[in-house]
Amino acid sequence: MSYRFAALAAAFTAALALTGCHAAKALLPPNLRPPAEDAGDPLKIAQQHLQQATPCCSSFADFSYRSLLPWQPQKFTLGSGSMVANLNGTKSYFLAFRLPTGMKLPYRVALKSELNGRWLHASYLFAPTIVLLDDGFQPVRFDDIRLCEHMGWSDETSGAFGSFKIESDKARYLLVYSSADQQAGKTYWEQSPASLSNATTAATLQMNTSGSFSIPHGPDGSLWIGMMNSTYQKAIDSAVCGKAPHGDGLLNDLPLPWSGKRGSSS
Repeated sequence: MSYRFAALAAAFTAALALTGCHAAKALLPPNLRPPAEDAGDPLKIAQQHLQQATPCCSSFADFSYRSLLPWQPQKFTLGSGSMVANLNGTKSYFLAFRLPTGMKLPYRVALKSELNGRWLHASYLFAPTIVLLDDGFQPVRFDDIRLCEHMGWSDETSGAFGSFKIESDKARYLLVYSSADQQAGKTYWEQSPASLSNATTAATLQMNTSGSFSIPHGPDGSLWIGMMNSTYQKAIDSAVCGKAPHGDGLLNDLPLPWSGKRGSSS
């Protein structure tokens, strides 16, 4: 991701020098441009739509589990037009699946949430909560999935990734929704491509030197879910979940080949 970030910064700096701010603004990708006009807060609008929706289900036995969990991650869109559940007093869009039978335990399920919004600083994402249920629709496991950001070179390998393991032989069904804690939370996002300032008539690109910020969670969005595959596993292994702790520097963390000890600044 650092290469893409550096390339974007270099390209835009050159554009500023050669064409001026107005022309350079037109070169920005759509997701880095501020909205042409104020259309309201998209997150608040999405939250209002959810609260106005009529729930179909309030207990685990109410859901239809006819769909089999995909054998590889598949995209599902949750939002206006989707069914809504009311679980423990929290409204949420949801997905419900049957789990495959005869699988060797344990096995992993992969998830990826995509940013919802064209402009990065007005974006949010759907943060999943999973519930595993037995034959009697009783919970076997409940978990808020932690999402970690990974930006690859394709849409498939870019987004907020997470996973969980199915270990119990009693698990028969999977319910995915977003709990109150998840909807109120945020996901760490590394290396903001840019932030735009409208302090002047000409838009100015300001690189975020700290390289990180938080994406709020929202009630709707696009979620990929399915059996873990190698592409998702590589993205998850390389994903960033939070700001790295400050150390003594790269050279001090490298082992010295002649001693097997870590480097020293002395």
